[in-house]
Amino acid sequence: MALFLYTCVSIILNTMKKVILIPILTITLIVTSCANRKVSRIDPDTQVDLSGRWNDTDSKLVANEMIKDVLARPWRANYEQKAGKKPTVIVGSVRNKTSEHIDAVPFIKAMEREFINSGVVSVVQSGDERNQSREERNEQQIFASEETKKKWGKEKGADFMMNGTISSIIDQYKNQRIIYYKVNLELTDLETNEKVWIGEKEIKKYVKN
Repeated sequence: MALFLYTCVSIILNTMKKVILIPILTITLIVTSCANRKVSRIDPDTQVDLSGRWNDTDSKLVANEMIKDVLARPWRANYEQKAGKKPTVIVGSVRNKTSEHIDAVPFIKAMEREFINSGVVSVVQSGDERNQSREERNEQQIFASEETKKKWGKEKGADFMMNGTISSIIDQYKNQRIIYYKVNLELTDLETNEKVWIGEKEIKKYVKN
């Protein structure tokens, strides 16, 4: 009987040791992994591709080239000659038609920045930003003084709207992959609904694992 009890206790103790040992080993591996991680700061303009997917470099590159192209086309000079002022542009939606999760906001902001910095076109808000401005203006009618509150009906209307899409094609074989991106943008006259400019930019990446 004593031998049987001793055997049972030994089995229970060994089992408890294994149960305790597994979490300890897991924690040790995590700590070791974190200890080997190295983080360093780099220049934001440095081109880095880790996964081969669409990244901040692609957004900046496409935005810069697209804006240079659109500003060099005849539509701007034609409008200035007709209206006697520089055009006002609103950057609308850029739809993601790829299989990746691409946040279009950095791309849209990059285009707005290049438009504004060019000095030859004006840019007005769109989407949620515009709604926030209107909400603030509405609250000013109640809470701001007569001298400082902003009036309704004074918004600057856009003359042109830019919209576009980002699409991709992936060709893969074993550990090699080709990712082909195409960005299409269109600028439309909001009064006549006429397309005055169409731009296209292609990016092709070779990835080998």
